[in-house]
Amino acid sequence: MNSSNETLFSEKQRFGQKWIWAILIGANLIFFYGVFYQVFERKSFDDNSMSNMQLITASVLMFLFTLAFLVLKLETYIKKDGIYVRFFPFHLTVRKYSWDNIQRFSVRQYDPISEYGGWGFRFGFLKKGMAFNVSGNKGIQLVLKNGSRLLIGTNKPEEASETLQKLKLGSNVNY
Repeated sequence: MNSSNETLFSEKQRFGQKWIWAILIGANLIFFYGVFYQVFERKSFDDNSMSNMQLITASVLMFLFTLAFLVLKLETYIKKDGIYVRFFPFHLTVRKYSWDNIQRFSVRQYDPISEYGGWGFRFGFLKKGMAFNVSGNKGIQLVLKNGSRLLIGTNKPEEASETLQKLKLGSNVNY
């Protein structure tokens, strides 16, 4: 095995916040109740009901949106030759950010709402760059040599920082 491919840090994250799932499941239940009530019971769901086809389409789209949250997964690996990230299903393969292409980095606390508009595959405000985050407010901030910025959310900031320190890359820690 090539020692440059040795994984020194790994983290896999999913959307597991209970409030997100409560909203998604609640919305699905409302839509499916509407389909049952309007299509099968043949009663209008409300005064301004959608057509049966519109209601079924909206229900299917809501269900697919919920399924998307089930498959979303952020994977982060720190190896001797760089940082690897995959935010499935946006990235079908792992993306490598080699140390040669990284100008500087830090493990830091950030404000997901004001800096990036929330969680997920995000584009930041005021030249903050992109962010791949699932939960929390801590991440590995990369500034690449081409000037672009990437924040990779982590729920293991101490472990990520320790790994970067072991690589003698002089990680700054700001959390």
